[in-house]
Order: sequence, then structure tokens, then C-alpha cells
Amino acid sequence: MRLTTRTNLAMRTLMFCAVNSDRIVRKHEVAAICNSSENHLAQVVNTLSQKGFIDTQRGRAGGMRLNRPTNQIGVGAVLRAFETGMPFAECHDPATNTCPLIGICRFREVLDRALEAFYGSMDEITLADLVDGNVPLAHILALGEQRLSSACQ
Repeated sequence: MRLTTRTNLAMRTLMFCAVNSDRIVRKHEVAAICNSSENHLAQVVNTLSQKGFIDTQRGRAGGMRLNRPTNQIGVGAVLRAFETGMPFAECHDPATNTCPLIGICRFREVLDRALEAFYGSMDEITLADLVDGNVPLAHILALGEQRLSSACQ
């Protein structure tokens, strides 16, 4: 299994917002530190906003911030928001499936159970679990004064 680039970038963006929760962060800041293009990030930010994970503000003083506390943002929910539109295997998409085994193959059932186990495991993790007390992460993602003070510690 491999997560899409968008899903990975969504998690980086949420962690970035969490580490810098005392301010509105800008897309170019996230893109620079998280190694992404602003165009690609814009699509991710749009989805994060539509799904209610972040609030966005337009304009000169605009940017983004988390929409709720980190302990209320489940990793499983984020992954589902970005991954569920894409079928895991050909047999999961009736519109494009060409597999002649679709009616008799047990592999699809095994995949379904494995995916549910994966998402169930991710449902147990929150954004808070990823960022709280993670000093090395904060050192990389913190902006401004936070970056300077963590570098001195």
C-alpha cells in the first residue's frame, strides 16, 4: 500500500498548522518547509478546508489554521478524505474492472479486510498523537520566534 502524494502533503500541512497553532500560516510557508509546490498544496488546502480540518482566510493577511483541536482530528478521517476516491485495486472499481475473476476471487475480500484494519488502526491516532511532545518535528516545522527558541534549547 502506498499513500498518494496529496494524502502525505495533507498530513504535513496539518502537522505544520498544529506546530504553529498560535498564528495563521501561509501556503508559501507550508510549501517551503514541506517541500511542495504551492499549486499542488493549493489543491490539498482546498480539500482540507472543504472537509472541515482547517479554516482558510483570503487576502493579504490570509492563510490557514486548524479548525478544531489536534485531539479531535483523526488521522483515519484525513486519510479517508484523500484516499477513498481512488480504488485500491482494479476490482474495487466496477466502472473500469476488467478482471475475469471478479465473481469468484477471494482476494478482494482479503483486501477489503486489510483496508478496514488499516483504517481502523489509523482511527486510533489523532493529530495530537503525532505532534504533542515531538520536539524534533516542532524544530523543523516551527516558524519565527518558535524556531529561534527551539533552536536554543
